[in-house]
Amino acid sequence: MIHSKKIIIFGAGRIGRSFIGQVFNRSGYEGVFVDINQTLIDLLNRHRQYKVVVKGADEEQTLWIQPVRGVNLYDTDKVVGELANAGIAALSVGQQGIQAAIPVIAQALMLRQKIYGDIPLDIIIAENMRHADVFVRGELKKNLPAGYPVERLVGLVETSIGKMVPIMTRKDMDEDPLQIFAEPYNTLIVDRKGFLNTLPDVSFLSPKDHIKAWVDRKLFIHNLGHATVAYLGFLAHPDANYIYEILEDKQIYRIAGQTMQQSAAILQAMYPGEFTLKELDDHIDDLLKRFRNRNLGDTVFRVGCDLYRKLGSEDRLAAPIHAAIRLSKPYHLILDVLKAGIQFRAKDENGNHLPTDELFFEEAQKGVREILKNICGIDI
Repeated sequence: MIHSKKIIIFGAGRIGRSFIGQVFNRSGYEGVFVDINQTLIDLLNRHRQYKVVVKGADEEQTLWIQPVRGVNLYDTDKVVGELANAGIAALSVGQQGIQAAIPVIAQALMLRQKIYGDIPLDIIIAENMRHADVFVRGELKKNLPAGYPVERLVGLVETSIGKMVPIMTRKDMDEDPLQIFAEPYNTLIVDRKGFLNTLPDVSFLSPKDHIKAWVDRKLFIHNLGHATVAYLGFLAHPDANYIYEILEDKQIYRIAGQTMQQSAAILQAMYPGEFTLKELDDHIDDLLKRFRNRNLGDTVFRVGCDLYRKLGSEDRLAAPIHAAIRLSKPYHLILDVLKAGIQFRAKDENGNHLPTDELFFEEAQKGVREILKNICGIDI
């Protein structure tokens, strides 16, 4: 039988546990996490619960998420069996992780159809990706038989993931490898039209009819704002560790707000009628307040690292610029941040750079214009 209150979550990382697992658990779902980290899987199966420490600006709250279980992605038969009878599934593994998970998901979909007939499976794509549904559908079709009706039996639900989850220190992880820190924000924005089954009765779900606009709102305002603070902040305060420290600089606080507003104007021009400028201004004010949450301890390194991705043509800075050029809107403030991002060299708590960023630093020696052209897709 289909277990309507069981969610299979691919990825037991920060978003998987602190956000998707927490939100569904608090509405009565059992969480089954699929991951490649066997140590984490063993701990989930031993304790059948984990702790989310909610770091509010003024107080801290502890939530216990239970019941939960874990399965290793490479235990294919077990994953297929769990997924075939699940009520719903979620992906929170990154683009490369999706490609690793898809063959197993395809096997489960075929088994599900064989046992239960044409009962669709909805998959929440909890990734910060533009056109995530198109990507996942394409990967599924590569791994399913030619006659499998993907559009009829697989609901691909895009999301806008706005929750901030900081990198935890080694000390925090040694204290409790299963605990996870997060901010209080829990709104899970989903594509109403992506569901093939009845919309889940989950408290924090916020269904939207035009999800592309909301995915871009996250990218063009939240992600862009974060990048602005990290990249301009690193240049002005290279020894600062935390985002809230950077925002104590009134000039950077002001420029961050102005840059987010410039991007908001581009967003509104892209999706006329979806957002008012007042709504976007309020969203910017709320984000800046959340960015200043000292208890969250979000680091400049976390927010700014992974430069090939974050400076890429479809990501938080280049994408608004491409849209601005197309729509003849101003983008000079965003371009200033993008150029600052090329100079970003913050390190983690152990004094290390992300390995892929070290490759980026080598490429950046060719000059700003080459990076803009080859990485950002901007030829100016």
